Amino acid sequence: MNKRLVGVNEKGLRVGQDHQHAKLSDRDVELMRQLREGGMSQRDIAEKFEVSVSLVDKIVNYRRRTQMPVKFRPV
Repeated sequence: MNKRLVGVNEKGLRVGQDHQHAKLSDRDVELMRQLREGGMSQRDIAEKFEVSVSLVDKIVNYRRRTQMPVKFRPV
C-alpha cells in the first residue's frame, strides 16, 4: 500500500492542509489573504469560502494557519 507524505512541524505534528482537522487547502488560505490585502471584506471572503467571519479574521491576521512544514513524513 502506498503511503502519503504529509507536512509536519518541528515537533512532528501535521500542519496546514495536511492537518487532520483542516477544512481549507493551503491554496485557499493564501487566496483568502490575497483577497483581504486586495480590499475584499472579511464577510465577503467568508461567504465565498463558506466559512465563518471569525475564521477568516484569524486566518488573514495570521492567528491560524501560520506554520509551514519543516519536513514531510509518510502516513
